[in-house]
Amino acid sequence: MTSAVGALWARRNALRILVRRDLAVKYRQSVLGYLWSLIEPLGMSAIYWFVFGVLYSRDTSRHLGEAAGSYPLFLITGIFAWMWASSALTEATTALTGQARLITTMNVPRQVFPIGRIVGRFAEYAAGLPILVAIAVLYAARGEVRPGWSMLALPLAVAVQAVLLAGLALLLSAVNVLMRDVERFMRLVIRLLFYATPIIYPLSLVRESGMPGWVKAAYELNPLVGIFQLHHAVWYPGQFPDARLLAGTVAVSVLVLVTGWWAFRRLEPAVLKEL
Repeated sequence: MTSAVGALWARRNALRILVRRDLAVKYRQSVLGYLWSLIEPLGMSAIYWFVFGVLYSRDTSRHLGEAAGSYPLFLITGIFAWMWASSALTEATTALTGQARLITTMNVPRQVFPIGRIVGRFAEYAAGLPILVAIAVLYAARGEVRPGWSMLALPLAVAVQAVLLAGLALLLSAVNVLMRDVERFMRLVIRLLFYATPIIYPLSLVRESGMPGWVKAAYELNPLVGIFQLHHAVWYPGQFPDARLLAGTVAVSVLVLVTGWWAFRRLEPAVLKEL
């Protein structure tokens, strides 16, 4: 794996070119261009704010704690990070099947193709960070958020999420070549994960619910739970995951990366033959 990572790093220029090409193709003949990567999460945030922040504001505020007065910021923080995760996994699943001719002719490590989708969607996430910061500044001026050292949670959240997404991308892209049902199955999984992750609601709502203990424990095995707690902790220090949740999130994310890389290498001959 070390030698494979070294080979991938040596071909980082090819990765950069592929990412730029994917972004150019995605927004080709689009009037708004990259603004679409901001409009969609902002639109989703507005919808969920209207439902839970206006129609059910009494129940929502009771569970939000320190985020009760700045629920739009809580929503946008989670949804921006979710758009990176969901779009990256969706596109990475078809990264090999959609570029078969290019993969069989270019002399680059094949991991470049699924990982390129992760990097490309991260670029869109990074483009939205100035808007996120601007909204946080508005709430900070009103005294509703007090960012400080907790902002250091952002690079940690991004790093752990990138590790998890890279491992899943390698695994899913290779398996999807051999079993095309994976692509359809992932549409359902991604939809379920959105509601099984504390994106539009706080983790405390799950922990204080009347669900059985084993259900709560299984819920927190999802590494995205700890990752999104880190994203929210940037503005709300009280949301920072406890040591057990953080350690489990990092451990599972690294395990997924190692497993995904190993599976990709083992399946690579069969994948090339199928392509």
